[in-house]
Amino acid sequence: MYRQLKIAGLIVLLSSPLSAAPLAPLGPPPIPPDNKQTDAKVELGKILFFDPRIGGDTSTACATCHEADQGWAWGDDFSRGYPGTVHWRNSQTIVNSAYYGKLFWAGSVPSLERQAPAAGKGGVAGNGEDDLMEARMALIPEYRKRFKEVFGDDWPLIGNAWRAIAAFERTLVQRDTPLDQYLQGDEDALSEEQIRGMALFNGKAGCIQCHNGALASDQRFYNIGVPSSTRWEEDGLAQITFRFEYYAKGSTEELYRTAKADAGLYFRTKNQWDKGKFRTPSLRYTFYTPPYMHNGVFYTFEEVVDFYDKGGFNEDDQTSDWPQNKSKLIKPLGLSDEEKEDLIAFLEAFSGEEITIERPKLPPYAPLFTKAELQAVKK
Repeated sequence: MYRQLKIAGLIVLLSSPLSAAPLAPLGPPPIPPDNKQTDAKVELGKILFFDPRIGGDTSTACATCHEADQGWAWGDDFSRGYPGTVHWRNSQTIVNSAYYGKLFWAGSVPSLERQAPAAGKGGVAGNGEDDLMEARMALIPEYRKRFKEVFGDDWPLIGNAWRAIAAFERTLVQRDTPLDQYLQGDEDALSEEQIRGMALFNGKAGCIQCHNGALASDQRFYNIGVPSSTRWEEDGLAQITFRFEYYAKGSTEELYRTAKADAGLYFRTKNQWDKGKFRTPSLRYTFYTPPYMHNGVFYTFEEVVDFYDKGGFNEDDQTSDWPQNKSKLIKPLGLSDEEKEDLIAFLEAFSGEEITIERPKLPPYAPLFTKAELQAVKK
């Protein structure tokens, strides 16, 4: 089955399934009815996002692993971890995360309200305890004032802190990329090279099969044959985290002791056929978010395109666990060097101007003594 797409006066056949939604401009982010956006709530969430006191030992904030100047992600293969650990997956950008119905690489939570505590309290990320985080916020007069104004809390509640952070994250969206402009009728928004790349994306390269719709993600799960990270073998701390995660997620002892790659969706379903599957990430804002894949094994678009061109996992020069689960959608593409360049140029059109922000000033704790008490002590 094929569809037709008219690009710059040309009719291009699309070899993607009829079920694949075409690329589309990104609309406003969905807002949950039980967490409406207000300016005061967003401002509170912004401060909390950058405050490491919303965590275990006051060292790790949301922004620690989602740096604004690193694509609102982290520019290493594995994300940062709580002191004494290193994370075991690549940090995903929070730009446009408001549109996901499945967050984290294995889709383990359905909303930003659920994502924030999962990260803030996770053992290799924030490692926070509810009562301790609430006690810290209660010792900060500005937080008591803001939580009272936004939520009516007499005591800052950690659940409302996560709601405020989610509200802030929903403001980090990008809807004015060159691709959005082109799809909205501006024929000059894309170069000729990018238009050729879009034809490849929708046709020969088959990217549209998974990276479709306005988000450029079908939010489904695939094993695409990503090579295993050699860091498990070279970094002892990463190896400890890797094995701990297997143990904590209830894997069998055999899998715990022998696996050399992340089992992904398997940890949620315990189905053998789900080993090595991960949710399709959006292609939006990816110009600023290398490295790529769940384990950060590729640092450039060129590496990613070469990987797909040769059909993913190749037993002759790469290693990957569970090759039997690799999606049948992943197969050699036969792209020429010129076609690869066109495709890479089009991938850049999914990103607009870099989103920057001025870091908020974190409010201080209440002083232990009043000015009058301090003067009395001095006397």
